Amino acid sequence: MNHASTTTIAPSTTGLRATWTIVANGLQRLITHDVLAIASRLGIAAIFFMSGRTKVDGFLHITDGAYELFRTEYKLPLVPPEIAAHLAAYSEHLFPVLLVLGLCTRLSALALLGMTLVIEIFVYPDAWPTHLSWAAILLYLAGRGGGTFSLDRLLKID
Repeated sequence: MNHASTTTIAPSTTGLRATWTIVANGLQRLITHDVLAIASRLGIAAIFFMSGRTKVDGFLHITDGAYELFRTEYKLPLVPPEIAAHLAAYSEHLFPVLLVLGLCTRLSALALLGMTLVIEIFVYPDAWPTHLSWAAILLYLAGRGGGTFSLDRLLKID
């Protein structure tokens, strides 16, 4: 009488699954919060800072073109274009610089997230894929902070 053996076979320690597990574990060790935080801070800061530079001439002198942009294209409700142009230009300079320094990271991320929501809702509602990618980065920074390589950590204000 021939009886089939009912032994359990252990998961393979080789093959595609095992290789991927090794790669994933290596990535997890390499791509830490500190790496993500600094990349996020620099990346999102660049986007907003460069946008702010288009609104000024020299050192925060708001251009006529910026005023016109807020009068004709942006048209924010409840905020006069002259005030909105100043608020946007100052915010797009101040908060990115703070993010690069890692100073008041969470506050800066929340401020730029608010700006992103205003842009999405009132200015360019069809640009939601771009705004969603900005929001994801800003939410990460607001939730996790600036990381080890930040003035927040150095000054213990995280």
